[in-house]
Amino acid sequence: MNEIRAITTFVRAATLGSLRRAAVDQGVSPQAASHAVMQLEKELGVRLFHRTTRKLSLTEEGQRLFDSVQPALSILSSALDETRRSKEEVGGLLHVSAPRSLGLPVLWPYFEAFQQLHPNVQLDVQFNDHFTDLVTARSDVGFRAGPPPSGGSIARRLMPIQLIVCASREYIERNGAPRTIEELAQHRCTGYRRANTNKLAQWQFGVGDEVVYRDVPAAICVNDTELETQAVLSGLGIGQLASFNATAHIRSGRLVPLLTQHVTEYGTIYIYYGHRTEQPLRVKTFIDFMIERMTDNRNFFLDQSELRAARLPQRGRAR
Repeated sequence: MNEIRAITTFVRAATLGSLRRAAVDQGVSPQAASHAVMQLEKELGVRLFHRTTRKLSLTEEGQRLFDSVQPALSILSSALDETRRSKEEVGGLLHVSAPRSLGLPVLWPYFEAFQQLHPNVQLDVQFNDHFTDLVTARSDVGFRAGPPPSGGSIARRLMPIQLIVCASREYIERNGAPRTIEELAQHRCTGYRRANTNKLAQWQFGVGDEVVYRDVPAAICVNDTELETQAVLSGLGIGQLASFNATAHIRSGRLVPLLTQHVTEYGTIYIYYGHRTEQPLRVKTFIDFMIERMTDNRNFFLDQSELRAARLPQRGRAR
C-alpha cells in the first residue's frame, strides 16, 4: 500500500507539475508528498524529477515510469470504485448453497421473488445434500436443515422441521391406519436413503419426554425427499415426511397425518453467512429478504392445535 500511495503521489505530481498541488489533491502535507516521492526514488535507485524551487519536470526514467503506470493506476482506481459501489448497489453475482431437499418445496419460490425485485443480482445456486461450509462451497449464503452449522459462520434460525407420519386417504381406505408405532410393521412403508451415508434413515418418534428411533422396513426406498413424498401421495405406502414437504398436502386433504401424538422435531432450517460488516449490499439484502419471509413461516410446519385436531379421528378409529 505504501508503494501504491507513493506511485499515486508521483503520478499526480507529474500531472499537476507540482508536489504541493499533488499533496493537496491527495489530502496529505507537502512534506509527506515529497517524502513519498523521495522514498520511491530511493527504492528504484533513479531520480524521477528534475527539481528547482519553482519548477518540477520528469527525468527520462520518470517519464518512462509515468507512461507505464498511469494506465495501470486508472484500471486500479476503476476497480476500487466498482468495489465500493457494491456497498451501495444491489447488483452483482451472489453464490447460494443449500440442500437439494429444500430446493423446490421451500427455497425456490423465494429465490424467484428476490430475483424479480432485484434483477441486477445474478443468483448462482448450488443444491447439494452433502453439507459443505461456505469457504469450501465458495458461497456467500448457505441454508441447512438439521443441527446448526459450525466453522465460524453466523447461523440464524428460520423454522422447525417436524417429522410427520402420513398416508394418502386412498391408502387408508385400502389398508387402514396404524394406531401405534408397533403397528407400522403391519403396513407398507416408504424409506429415505441419506445422501451422505447411503444408509436408510431411521424413523424417530416423541414418546413422553424422549425421542425413540425405529428401523422401519421400506417397501419402497428413495434418496430424494420429494420422490418419497410423491410415493406417499400415490398411495404406495406410509411415510415419515419432513413438515416442509408434508404440511401443504395435509392442509389440502391429500395426506392424512398419523400418530400425531408422536410427532417430533428433527431439527431446524438455518440460514448462515459470514460477518455482515464486510458483505456487499446484495448479500445483506438477500439475507434480510429470506429471514423476513421464512422465519417461523407457517406454510412449512403444523402448530400444536393442528396436531391435536388430527388426533381425534385416530381415537375414533381406535374404538
